Amino acid sequence: MTRIAVIGAGPGGYEAAIRAAQMGADVVLIEADRPGGTCLNRGCIPTKTLWKNAEIMENIHRKAEFGLLMDECNIDPLRLNERKCEVVEKIVGGVEFLIGSYKNIEYLKGFGSFVDPHTIHVDLNDGSKKDVTADYIIIATGSKPSLPPIEGTDLPNVITSDEFLDLKEIPKELVVVGGGVIGMEFASIYSQFGSKVTVITNGVLPATDGEIQKRIPSIFKRAGIKIVNKVRASKIEQVDGKLKVTAKRVDKEKFEEVEGTMVLLATGRRANIDGLEIEKSGVKTERGAVLTDSEFKTNVDHIYAIGDVVYKNVQLAHVASAQAIHVVEKLMGENPTINLKVVPACTFTLPEVAQVGLTEEEVIAENIEYVKSKFMFSGNGKAVSLGEAEGFVKVIATKDLKRILGIHIIGPHANDLIHEGTVAIANDMGVESIAKMIHAHPTLSEAFMEAIHQLEGKSIHSAPAK
Repeated sequence: MTRIAVIGAGPGGYEAAIRAAQMGADVVLIEADRPGGTCLNRGCIPTKTLWKNAEIMENIHRKAEFGLLMDECNIDPLRLNERKCEVVEKIVGGVEFLIGSYKNIEYLKGFGSFVDPHTIHVDLNDGSKKDVTADYIIIATGSKPSLPPIEGTDLPNVITSDEFLDLKEIPKELVVVGGGVIGMEFASIYSQFGSKVTVITNGVLPATDGEIQKRIPSIFKRAGIKIVNKVRASKIEQVDGKLKVTAKRVDKEKFEEVEGTMVLLATGRRANIDGLEIEKSGVKTERGAVLTDSEFKTNVDHIYAIGDVVYKNVQLAHVASAQAIHVVEKLMGENPTINLKVVPACTFTLPEVAQVGLTEEEVIAENIEYVKSKFMFSGNGKAVSLGEAEGFVKVIATKDLKRILGIHIIGPHANDLIHEGTVAIANDMGVESIAKMIHAHPTLSEAFMEAIHQLEGKSIHSAPAK
């Protein structure tokens, strides 16, 4: 029987363990904390729980528009935190149940580190110790917040997303350093909770399509969020009981200063190999992350790595999960394939942002002849009835319309709608095959259909181009 050891029980790790068990392997799963990793315990799930609270608050702020007569709604920060914890605990319990339901998974709750290329030493949480050997080892230790190299990151009330998710109060004035997914999500959420929010960044959701990057600031401004763009934070200091963040303009010798009662450092994440003693395994690293080939194998034949711990990997939970399944199936003798060029990316702001495939800027850089269309949610009956007509669906296709290149959405339920586009791109579908599909009415998915029709100038609910 093949023996596989997995270090880390985040989405990649526990899914690798379960798939290996399903395929008949003898599995050892090692986790120092709780299963689910950053995503479940300190990332995706708790953030989305708070996001739902924020969405409810946004609707309450618009109560008169919906004909609802009620007194002002107050927020109970302690209950917000309790609900977040309840959701996380429920899902953690579910994952633990799944792991425990496989008799061929040995689940070791403790910290694992390499002794040599074939041996992992585990300091178990109960104080005991155990050495583990296996035919194959999968490193799935995830990532941790990356602190910017600036003065003042150790000051009180200067925190990362890990600490921010455990807040039991609503900061009066929140300064968010970083305009990526993490920063923009928290900015959007806490503005609805009543915080005065300022975002300091050198780019708003820089991985998204340019049209969405241009649209976000005006939407956030209406929500009361101030964005100081094209700057880099250079210093944080305490001044008169507040925190002052100094940021330098990237294009000129000019500085901006922003004050707040709390500073959230949302400047990205780095691979987590702390304490793993990876040098004893012989595995090569680069800038603190594990180097692998296209099959996620390290330079040591029997050791693989997946997810956020991999050098230059896309740091998304669903990418780690896909890589986990791919690696295990390969180790168990199958010939799996994986396409990391078609990965949907979701941002839970208000409104939501989602994308898959190439941005228009990437298409231009690759010298691809293309056409594009954009259908506004204001032309979609379901979006208007929901009171969520902000945003659009943008589709980019090859000039001959035989292949969809990219889908970009900002608007209601964008993060669910994106998967129709993902199916289209992953299967090299052309415009005609999608255009002939009947979409139910009234649904938000009709916006995608209309954007597809618009590529041929056939959108019914768009005015003709002038």
